Amino acid sequence: MKRIWIFGAGGVVALALVAFATLWLSPGLQDRVLTRMIERFAGTNLAVLDPDALHIVFCGTGSPLPDPDRASACIGVYAGDYFFLIDSGPGGADNLTAMQMPMGGLSGVFYTHLHSDHIGDLPDIALNSWAAGRSDPLTLYGPAGIEHVAAGYAEAFKLDNSWRIAHHGTDFFAVEGAKFNPVIVEIPDRDATVTVFEAGDLKVTAFLVTHFPVTPAFGYRIDYKDRSVVFSGDTSRDENVARVGKDADVMVHEALAAHMVNTIGQVLGRIGDRREKIMGDIPDYHATPVEAAEIANLAGAELLVYSHIVPRLPNALSERMFLRGVSDIRPRGVMLGYDGLYLELPVGSKKIVQHDLR
Repeated sequence: MKRIWIFGAGGVVALALVAFATLWLSPGLQDRVLTRMIERFAGTNLAVLDPDALHIVFCGTGSPLPDPDRASACIGVYAGDYFFLIDSGPGGADNLTAMQMPMGGLSGVFYTHLHSDHIGDLPDIALNSWAAGRSDPLTLYGPAGIEHVAAGYAEAFKLDNSWRIAHHGTDFFAVEGAKFNPVIVEIPDRDATVTVFEAGDLKVTAFLVTHFPVTPAFGYRIDYKDRSVVFSGDTSRDENVARVGKDADVMVHEALAAHMVNTIGQVLGRIGDRREKIMGDIPDYHATPVEAAEIANLAGAELLVYSHIVPRLPNALSERMFLRGVSDIRPRGVMLGYDGLYLELPVGSKKIVQHDLR
């Protein structure tokens, strides 16, 4: 029996080698394989265009700290005829493309604040949505200063845009599509909320959160028909998120595990790395996972999803450490966000359907 097994295994290996050699030496077969791969990945996920649900697509759940598994802050929301992004952090455009999201209908970007990890991928977001069919200027909603972001990127990519128009023509790259339309959102005080966008069954509300010295910093609530999601933006523990997020189906809240960041700082200090100071500074303007759970409980949110996750969580043990103490506060309705998470909230229901687009 052992000899039969060895001969059988050897035969399988031999067949695999023959198949590999055939593929390696046959341009025609290589082209057919390439065509199949392109057909698989070149399609578009049209499920997010279903008007009978609010769709939340996580294209970036990381932070400024390097993380090969997470892009920086970027979350897409599809609702009826509209597609918006909450921030456009580095890596977001690549993830949206990999997840086969329809980009041509991008209606605008809502910025929580203007840190680099929230605005850095705007040029690629603009280019990809322009190439996919967006023909109007891309509207950028955000705090004062958004006009400088728009002007700066427009100037930096002025030549690039002109060359693309010249190469592909104005029928493909509409001239207006290369432009930005910055809209400054002003919120008078912490007790106020401002309707930033409203059309039909869709309403987007902005509110103030605490991210000092970054002022102002915003959170956003999106209501579509009878479903809702609230985004904390970057903030320390702030009951404004609970107030505006009252009874939301989903709360997307940033989180920094202070005990883990403190350990990173101690190690950096021992080796003389000047970034020890950064690790010591950042916990005071971010919420811990436990604090975010407290806010979700105050709001009565059905599901809490952690995003803007600090630090990197490369394995199950680090994830357990990140969530330390959360189950004591909130035993259910909690999950770690990840790049490729897609939440579907059907209207007329309390269901939250989870999909994995990785």
